[in-house]
Amino acid sequence: MDPQKEARTPGDPVARPLASRSPTPNEEERWEGGAGPAAAALDEEADRATADGLWELPVEPAARRPECSRCSRPQKVCLCPFLPVHPLHISTHLYIIQHPAEESKVLRTVPLLAACLPQDKCKVKIGRRFSEERDPELSTVCRKSGTLILYPGAEAANLEDFILDSPIYPSTIIIIDGTWSQAKDIFYKNSLFRLPKQTLLRPLQALCSFQLQHGAQIRLSKEHLLKNGLYPKPMPKNKRKLRKMELLMNSVKI
Repeated sequence: MDPQKEARTPGDPVARPLASRSPTPNEEERWEGGAGPAAAALDEEADRATADGLWELPVEPAARRPECSRCSRPQKVCLCPFLPVHPLHISTHLYIIQHPAEESKVLRTVPLLAACLPQDKCKVKIGRRFSEERDPELSTVCRKSGTLILYPGAEAANLEDFILDSPIYPSTIIIIDGTWSQAKDIFYKNSLFRLPKQTLLRPLQALCSFQLQHGAQIRLSKEHLLKNGLYPKPMPKNKRKLRKMELLMNSVKI
């Protein structure tokens, strides 16, 4: 260890050397009035000491607003008066797969859904990656014939049609909570979620149609743009990124 260097803890102040600089116009005026560089240096030291003293003042942590224990909303904007007084009785079990980024959002809706249903009918699992080893319970659920996953994939069927055509009434529905890109990432990077049959609700289709009729723009996926030669950006030079592009063009889910 260099003897000239002293060890310090993260809480110890670090000595900052004085940086040499040219005098400011105010300093030149003080010098012309009789105050020399030595007096200016003393003034600068006093200002620096005052500034350093401000850093040592205690910082009060920001107090969080009290939250409702049921809907997880701040008590001033609690939504419990608009929720059912008693949990709704349903025959289907819901598994909510929530992306970690959704947990901290202000207007999250999963706590509202959980507040409306019995605890044994609605389970929330937070994460990006799930496997049989990490979550054997979820693995068992995904392998059951009566389990559906709500995902608008190419093989998705309307839930109403599935109930009419299938002799088995769905006992469990898996819902992915996140943005479109987050849901796609969770769906394709967890093989467990490709075991259940994919379903799509008609209300979701109606919502998309309503948005398009009122100014929403259709955004084509990168996969579609690459396949049809419409991708506007130059191909990446990085080999790893270029490999991902090739997999998308060959319809290989990555």
